[in-house]
Amino acid sequence: MTYVQPMLSLWDDPLPEPTPPPHLSRIVAHSTNRFAWLRARAMGVTATDVARLSSSRAVLALAAEKSAGSSFFGNAYTDHGRAREPEIARWARSVYGMEPSVALFHADGNRDHLATPDGMRQRNALELCEIKTTMSTWRSIPRSYLRQVWWQQYVLGAERTLVVWEKHENFVPVDREPECRWVDRDDNEIHVLVGLADELLGLMRA
Repeated sequence: MTYVQPMLSLWDDPLPEPTPPPHLSRIVAHSTNRFAWLRARAMGVTATDVARLSSSRAVLALAAEKSAGSSFFGNAYTDHGRAREPEIARWARSVYGMEPSVALFHADGNRDHLATPDGMRQRNALELCEIKTTMSTWRSIPRSYLRQVWWQQYVLGAERTLVVWEKHENFVPVDREPECRWVDRDDNEIHVLVGLADELLGLMRA
């Protein structure tokens, strides 16, 4: 009787290429291309928009503003926030491993639902980072910022967000390090926000 020895490979089979996270396939624009970024934001509903969607009256006001085009181009407070954001982002990266992001994403299945998180990290689940500067002492995260955070979680498919804020007095940071707090995903709040956002989109298209 003849036995046939099995042929053994001299090399291991190559490992399959890792599947990229699904949110990376939903990038619409980058803020480094400001024209494309602003144009895409104007056509949809962003986390900045959703921060203002506290009621149906707010939806009407925002629809009129977006249809006519906003006349707000920033002030000393927004200029300070933009100047400090890279420094705060470096802290969030060194302490929490949050990678800065400049990408505008659309939600899975809806290209009009948009968000640009300030940072993110991929562990067992996707986690986001949102950066703020403020003159106030926060006992809790303001409701408008929570709406922004929940919307970003919905658009990106994230499970929680690290909100990082730096207090300043006359545009000078008060503390050596910013404060931060984790905010978990809340699908009930997200459901309400999606409804208000779709109401806003309907008014914009009308």
